[in-house]
Amino acid sequence: MAKPEIILAKSAGFCFGVERAVNKVYEEAAAGGEIYTYGPIIHNKEVVADLEARGVHVVESSDELKALQGGTVIIRSHGVSRDTDRLIRESAHKCIDATCPFVKRIHRTVEAESAAGKKIVIVGNPVHPEVIGIMGWSSTPVTVIQTAEEARNFSVTAEKEVCVVAQTTFNANKFQDIVAILKEKSYNVICVNTICNATHERQSEAKAIAAKADIMIVIGDQSSSNSAKLFEICRKECPDTHFIQTWNDLHLTLTGAEKVIGITAGASTPKNIIEEVYNHVRADL
Repeated sequence: MAKPEIILAKSAGFCFGVERAVNKVYEEAAAGGEIYTYGPIIHNKEVVADLEARGVHVVESSDELKALQGGTVIIRSHGVSRDTDRLIRESAHKCIDATCPFVKRIHRTVEAESAAGKKIVIVGNPVHPEVIGIMGWSSTPVTVIQTAEEARNFSVTAEKEVCVVAQTTFNANKFQDIVAILKEKSYNVICVNTICNATHERQSEAKAIAAKADIMIVIGDQSSSNSAKLFEICRKECPDTHFIQTWNDLHLTLTGAEKVIGITAGASTPKNIIEEVYNHVRADL
């Protein structure tokens, strides 16, 4: 009996922004000194634990920042609010801004459009650090919308202009649906599609692989928003989809009838973990 084909997504693993931020932290750790990241540098426990072993500390609050006695603070790829950015620069001896350029673009858009009097709507997860950071660049109150139902319930004075942006890792199809609902309300809606091209490519490729796979594997940390969205997309196409962090979490039950096993990974998943999963799946066939 022929072994199933294993298809590994070409877009699996670190995106540009994450790789850039992680490399910055490793470079600083190698140089020595007191190194901090504001929040975990990425949503991956394996990477964060490895950095901690190299002396990199995580600070997560304003009080912790104020208590610093110098050192280097690295702003993660998710970015931070304007107030937090200012506090980091005041508290640390050195600040390295590793905010993803695509996220930085949203900060600038929100800052300018809110200053111009527009109502800011962010399509994304309201508790995600990227969204919290984006909110902090608006000079006026912000509405965060995550579902079509929330979009239908949204209201603002008719004469108000609305600027809509998206969390970079939001589901592209859901974003389009939400924007369509907002535009139906006859508001003057300006839509700035800020979903990262890498996110769109990753989601599209994962969907295509899952559509022909008998088993689909999504590798990513449970706290990773983009990994969770990949799992959601893949499970719709392939009911037998597994969401794992490392190969130790994978427990496949093969019937012998499988023809295709697909593998993809979130933007916070390092290459070595992807390779381990791929090699163990191949060895178990």
